[in-house]
Amino acid sequence: MKKYFYVSLLMLWAAAASAQQTGQQQTLDKVVAVVDKEVITLSDLAFSVQQFAMQNKLDPKDADVQSRVLDGMINDKLILAQALEDSIVVTDDEVTDRLDRQLNMLVQRVGSKEKLEEMYGMPITRVKRDFQYREMIRKQLLVEKVQQARNASLSVSRREVEEFFEQYKDSIPKVPTEYELSHIYMQPKADSSVIHAAYVRALGLIDSLKAGGDFSDIAKRYSIDPGSAAQGGDLGWVRRGSFVKEFEEATFALKENEISKPIKTQFGYHIIQLMERRGESVHPRHILLPIEQSQANDDSTIAFLNRLRARPDAKTTFAVLAKKYSEDNDTKDIGGDLGKVSAEQIDPAYVDVVTAAKPGEITEPKKLNVGSKYGYHIIYVRSVVPEHTINIDTDYHRLEQLALQLKSAANYQKWVEEMRKNIYWEKKL
Repeated sequence: MKKYFYVSLLMLWAAAASAQQTGQQQTLDKVVAVVDKEVITLSDLAFSVQQFAMQNKLDPKDADVQSRVLDGMINDKLILAQALEDSIVVTDDEVTDRLDRQLNMLVQRVGSKEKLEEMYGMPITRVKRDFQYREMIRKQLLVEKVQQARNASLSVSRREVEEFFEQYKDSIPKVPTEYELSHIYMQPKADSSVIHAAYVRALGLIDSLKAGGDFSDIAKRYSIDPGSAAQGGDLGWVRRGSFVKEFEEATFALKENEISKPIKTQFGYHIIQLMERRGESVHPRHILLPIEQSQANDDSTIAFLNRLRARPDAKTTFAVLAKKYSEDNDTKDIGGDLGKVSAEQIDPAYVDVVTAAKPGEITEPKKLNVGSKYGYHIIYVRSVVPEHTINIDTDYHRLEQLALQLKSAANYQKWVEEMRKNIYWEKKL
């Protein structure tokens, strides 16, 4: 969750912006490059050029921009080939987590989930299941893992940092005001009675189905899944790895036409029927019943976080409380540490709250959307470092990272050149 503070425009943005241009995509979809067993199509290139141009405020029609992007895509495919050769693994949970984060950032960018769904031409729930998008994220993560493994052993000496500083100190911009932050995140919990009521309701619908009720009709009447309810709960053909763990395990355990018991996931209770199976592909339909969150659940979480705000002292520090109570698995073990960030790197929804706080203050509970879920968090502003000219004494760690990035870039370029000699690739433009 630490990354939620950092705003980036990802490949999904370009894919979403072009998702409705079906006819155009069909005419553009020719191969522009081949790398090992992978191909790059003209529509792939158009997506990436649009993304790169938006991020860097460039003209997407510029031939030089298109050439640079294509070279970068070829390099990524070379690294992907290396990842497959090295048997690097990306789990379904990692794909789901990254996809949730990226979609959440895009929702914030466009202003609402409805606007993003309009761009994709489908509900977000279906985007999350779509094999094309999940495979794109999987390959992106594979490339990242190979690069991380390649750079894991790289380091820079004190002398290298000093030489870097002397060479580049006049061109390094000022260090912006930075905020050293920690947080505690908690999700509202539904009452056990509410959970039980949803389970009993699901059992009642299963009884109706076993008594001859029409699955499609019941799904249209009761399911809250906006991506499938209108189609009678039909989820279409999907491959393994397209659903959250609990749903997938239940689906693949079913026999054809069998109806599951109530399956609880982060979305609510599901009633699943497996319609057909073909190897590792299945065609299920489902009815999704909500586990209703009440305002009382939210109020209880907010009240508890407010009590935590008053607790830190010399013995019971904020870090101690975060380790004990925070539900952010990425940061709880390090005391809720979110690191040091500038105002530009803070989520726009919280930047005013953070920048208005004084060093040592803990903000009031604020709602935080994480993928398809939400919770509340309090942010501890540990320190504020004013804008300043970079200095080797006070900013050594930053200079060390910049020097390491330069060294990594040189190492990367050398590595790519070696791969271009050993792995087949060809431009088709």
